[in-house]
Amino acid sequence: MRSTLVTIGQVVRSNLMVDSQTNLAWATLLDPTGAGPAHQRLARALRAAIRSGRLPTGSAVPPSRALAEDLGCSRWVVTEAYGQLVTEGYLAARVGSATRVAWTPDDAPRGRVPRPRTATASPRYDLAPGLPDLRAFPRRRWADAVAAVTGAISVDDLGPPDPRGHPTARRTIAEYLQRSRGAVATADTVTVCAGITDGLTRVARALRRLGVDTVAVEEPGWSRLRAAVTGAGLAVRAVPVDGDGVRVDALDGVRAVVVGAAHQFPSGAVLSPARRAALVRWARSVDGFVVEDDYDAEFRYDRRPIAAMQGLDPGRVALLGSVSKTLSPALGLGWLLAPGVLSAAADPVPAAPPVLDQLALATFVNRGWYDAHLRAARRRFRLRRDRLLAALAEIIPEATVEGTAAGLHVLLHLPDGTDARAVVRAAAAHGLRLVDLDTYRAEKPAAPTPVLVLGYGNLADGEIAPAVAQLRATLDRV
Repeated sequence: MRSTLVTIGQVVRSNLMVDSQTNLAWATLLDPTGAGPAHQRLARALRAAIRSGRLPTGSAVPPSRALAEDLGCSRWVVTEAYGQLVTEGYLAARVGSATRVAWTPDDAPRGRVPRPRTATASPRYDLAPGLPDLRAFPRRRWADAVAAVTGAISVDDLGPPDPRGHPTARRTIAEYLQRSRGAVATADTVTVCAGITDGLTRVARALRRLGVDTVAVEEPGWSRLRAAVTGAGLAVRAVPVDGDGVRVDALDGVRAVVVGAAHQFPSGAVLSPARRAALVRWARSVDGFVVEDDYDAEFRYDRRPIAAMQGLDPGRVALLGSVSKTLSPALGLGWLLAPGVLSAAADPVPAAPPVLDQLALATFVNRGWYDAHLRAARRRFRLRRDRLLAALAEIIPEATVEGTAAGLHVLLHLPDGTDARAVVRAAAAHGLRLVDLDTYRAEKPAAPTPVLVLGYGNLADGEIAPAVAQLRATLDRV
């Protein structure tokens, strides 16, 4: 149905959906005597209307152009206010559809029967790590990149794809890695893959062909990395991580190791300069290889992002990266920058990700949109992290926080003796998703580690305080 707006005096009626009509005095929202810029005054008014129930959950707000005309302000004022409320979780924007109220009160309004929660229902508050801000995905610019590629792609590019990736995408990624990550890269050394797991699977297969039978993996760490190694037919050796990163002295008897140098998950440790040098020396001494997982490398808040260690020895270090934590895991786009000997030993693989998607990413990067998106994301995540830390300090003062300088998660150390696994189970029953540190261990300790891994990448700003309050209530129950 086409959206229509009918002005009745000072009232605008929106019938964007038959079953969700809103009749609100929109023209009164922008208080000319209020304090602050116009977009902030409008955001405050809309926020108050949502929280009071005047704008109920699911109702549509007018298109930005129509509301701007009714308020007598610029369209920028409305789009800024809408954008702020989308970021805070009060509104939800969908391409090709109206912007709607997403916030729900703690208590269901009278006369409405709340839907019972089930084990498969989405949690109300998700503090699990692993996702970026999916609300902030640059839909319009990505659509523009796809449209530009679709209109300009050659007939030859519509044929069978190069298994290593389209040359334009490989060249763009190589240039990006050189300038942003300090890597030594050319189009010939880059392979476009479906993400970190896909890239590591390719590396593990190549290592097996070179006679490597065991790969060291950090403990604790992503279970998917261990699965990729074992899936290629190799054994896994769990090696400990401390405050300086992976323990190089625990690598006896292996010739390959997977490390998170810029920001190890989940410990948050940054591989120290001494460990980097020691790791390269180790690889040379055993004729081995380091596989660098560039996890969360783009998000550092106390200094500029640290360069990839691949530049220290491109012949021994392979670099894995993706856009899963910067744009969206749904894109399924990543890259592998591998030493020549590993590339030569790689097994033939199915085609790389779709050519149109590869070229869309290249366009997105070449037009400067990726860098702009990362700059905005860093600012947003820094503020979100600060709000989370402030809420934790105020509401759960007995806990301590670690790993706050980078990435999209923190470690929350609970008081000794706290059963973190029980906390996770109890929180799930009340709509709060948590993950404890032991989830990421290859071998679970007999006594649960009293540490939670709190992700804030995909948590709306307006959800931070109530999510932490729910965690406080869960801790009190446990």
